[in-house]
Amino acid sequence: MNIDELVARINELARKHKNGGLNQEEVAERAKLREIYLGNIRSNFRAQLDTIEIVDNPEHEEGNNGLKH
Repeated sequence: MNIDELVARINELARKHKNGGLNQEEVAERAKLREIYLGNIRSNFRAQLDTIEIVDNPEHEEGNNGLKH
């Protein structure tokens, strides 16, 4: 299941919950899908953090606090 399908199903379950409620299977499915979605967000965020490079440049200590853009 790709991310778009995952979000669509989560939203579908949210609408159903709002309009009438979910049965036990749907509640379990919603919890599982949310964990998959959050895991995806966490891994993407971690990958972004891994690409950040901190540079120590004494000439520009006051400027950008050593961060390279």
